[in-house]
Amino acid sequence: MNEQSRMNVLASEPVGKLIRRFAVPAIISGLVSAVYNIVDQIFIGHYVGTLGNAATNVAFPLVTICTGLTLLLGVGSASNFSLCLGRGNRKEAAGIAGTGIAGMMIAGIVLSSVVLTLLPRLMHAFGARDTVLEYAMTYTGITAFGFPFLIFATGCSMLIRADGSPKFAMYSILSGAFLNIILDALFIIHLDMGMAGAAYATIIGQILSAVCVFCYLFRFKQIDLSLRDFVPKLVFFKRIIALGCASCFNQLAMMIVQITMNNTLGYYGELSRYGRDIPLACVGIIIKVNVVFIAIIVGIAQGCQPIWGFNYGAQNYRRVKETLKKALTTVYCVSVFAFLCFQLFPRQIISLFGDGGEMYYEFAQRYFRVFMFCMFTNGAQPMATNFFSSIGKASRGILISLSRQILLLLPMILIFPRIWGIDGVLYAGPVADGTAACIALFLMFREVRRMK
Repeated sequence: MNEQSRMNVLASEPVGKLIRRFAVPAIISGLVSAVYNIVDQIFIGHYVGTLGNAATNVAFPLVTICTGLTLLLGVGSASNFSLCLGRGNRKEAAGIAGTGIAGMMIAGIVLSSVVLTLLPRLMHAFGARDTVLEYAMTYTGITAFGFPFLIFATGCSMLIRADGSPKFAMYSILSGAFLNIILDALFIIHLDMGMAGAAYATIIGQILSAVCVFCYLFRFKQIDLSLRDFVPKLVFFKRIIALGCASCFNQLAMMIVQITMNNTLGYYGELSRYGRDIPLACVGIIIKVNVVFIAIIVGIAQGCQPIWGFNYGAQNYRRVKETLKKALTTVYCVSVFAFLCFQLFPRQIISLFGDGGEMYYEFAQRYFRVFMFCMFTNGAQPMATNFFSSIGKASRGILISLSRQILLLLPMILIFPRIWGIDGVLYAGPVADGTAACIALFLMFREVRRMK
């Protein structure tokens, strides 16, 4: 397939076929990224126990920061890359890609250094106390060394997908995930390394994925990358930040909410019959189960990103609208399925992550059924955030990304427990989800009507 033919695929191939071609590998890549945390949680739950699960929940905000930086640079680079290709400007696309990749490397090294320097203070701020603190320090002190590889591998996979190689992006992430699973079994079960074993398995898998992605850097289909393209340019960096900040802000907002929730659950948990550790352990598991659902939604949105970006840049708005319509239909089918699973089988899901007492299962089931009652609406926000970033309208994406977490959920987590105790945290979820979905759908439909 020559270069012009590859370029024309996004403009001419049937939209449904294109979405499947790009979204399926993106979904698998997202699910595999979630596996890094899910697999660790399952092994830790069965072979370390409830305190280990609570410790991974305490450490999870740092994973959220990594994801935020990945989206900032990965989505920002991929969106600009697709828009440049749609306009026929390949030289500019190469500069965007090189600056984005260099930014990913720098961001990973800086984050790892900061976390290792401030580790005890961070773990305490994230809600770790007493025995949980020891587990959290062990796990995070090792996984922090893998942050540069995680950001580089996941961020570059978005560029590779935008370049027209979604399967390669998927295989690079898959390779690390499979190695992680194998090493989890070896380190935790056979070598009895506990939390340290889970952490070492994670970073070794991330290193393998990063090596696979690195091999692609000089094999791009649409552009010719040279070494000078990897020298960061301020003008490109500003454009990357502009289109990536919406997705990044959403992740950082999630981190702020999670830290607040950990401390709120700990405080009101001690005042309830559940105690402090049960809510922390349950919520840590449920958040990572929810990540699987979100990975599917975000995978669909990221799979649509090259289609939206290229056709919007080429002013082919009919295909932009058609892609959005089909993607939203798919997303809501997935959302309803997840809602039914969480409402009907909460105990079965939580049992996958180890045994607990009856109080443990009681709180987990209530959290699934109450906090996630509006799960069927949750696809609108990530879809809208990626849509606006893909077409170059970052301000609307930022508003949507902040609406659920900062404008709605965070105040409710602080206010509702004062009225209803620990149950107030549960009631905050559906109210924030439903309101944020209405805002996202309104802004998307208004934008579609403006396209002529």
